[in-house]
Amino acid sequence: MDRAAFVQALLDCGAIQFGKFTLASGKESDWYCDKMRFLTIPSLLEHVAQEMAPYTKGHDRIAGVELGAVPIAAAVALESGLPYVVVRKAAKEYGTRKMFEGELRPGERILFVEDVVTTAGTLAKSIEALRMAGAVIDEAVAVVDREEGGRETLKAADVRLSSLLTASEILKHRRQA
Repeated sequence: MDRAAFVQALLDCGAIQFGKFTLASGKESDWYCDKMRFLTIPSLLEHVAQEMAPYTKGHDRIAGVELGAVPIAAAVALESGLPYVVVRKAAKEYGTRKMFEGELRPGERILFVEDVVTTAGTLAKSIEALRMAGAVIDEAVAVVDREEGGRETLKAADVRLSSLLTASEILKHRRQA
């Protein structure tokens, strides 16, 4: 499916919604991407995995931040054959008290996958947590880049952000409809 068809699929399943929304970043927006609407549809999750799998080349492992990026990380792992780690937004307060789950060896190159990037604050913190554990991270790929500063935040952390779709593409598609 090409990018326009993917945008249409997101609209059709109700993942892209228009109205008044408060985003996780606290910003107000007139559109919202309800990631769970498309991440719970096998054909769309499979499409995301197929589109992200080429980005895994040269990486040893995939990482995704709880909760939204976990199905993406699992699907990309299945598509690429690479293992993945799940990064917590905060360390567990019980048991092992880990910041991430899954095996991670110092020096491994990690590709972060993400659902929707707005400011990339949570993603940047997660990248730093894995770097502190010895991971090498210089690339992330998101399903949607809202083009609201996330790319710049990650660039400042020496991480290149790629995306399957951008806000501009989504909003352009809406205007053409």
